Amino acid sequence: MTEHELDTCGFLCVHEDKVAQVQASLPQEDTLSRLADLFKVFGDGTRIRILYVLFEAEVCVCDLAKLLGMTQSAVSHQLRILKQAHLVKSRRDGKTIFYSLADEHVRTLLWQGMEHINED
Repeated sequence: MTEHELDTCGFLCVHEDKVAQVQASLPQEDTLSRLADLFKVFGDGTRIRILYVLFEAEVCVCDLAKLLGMTQSAVSHQLRILKQAHLVKSRRDGKTIFYSLADEHVRTLLWQGMEHINED
């Protein structure tokens, strides 16, 4: 049996009730596209490293640059992308801007991702 044959039904039998049920609950195409864009942001190792640091503590750009061995400019560029994706938020304290995860959803995504890759 070829790989192509394994991916197809042995005969044409559409389960209309299941198709209708799933189709009724599918999000709109633009929503799925936005979800795909969100996961693309997670597809960069540097951004994941930044998110993981922010998982542990609220820090400024200088701290992130030191922790990750990067320039402040490079860190700022990645933070901009993470902020645009609503994964990171910032707050000003005097002249210093501190960054943290945007909300518990981001923390949960990171935690579940780590659990998934560490499964046996």
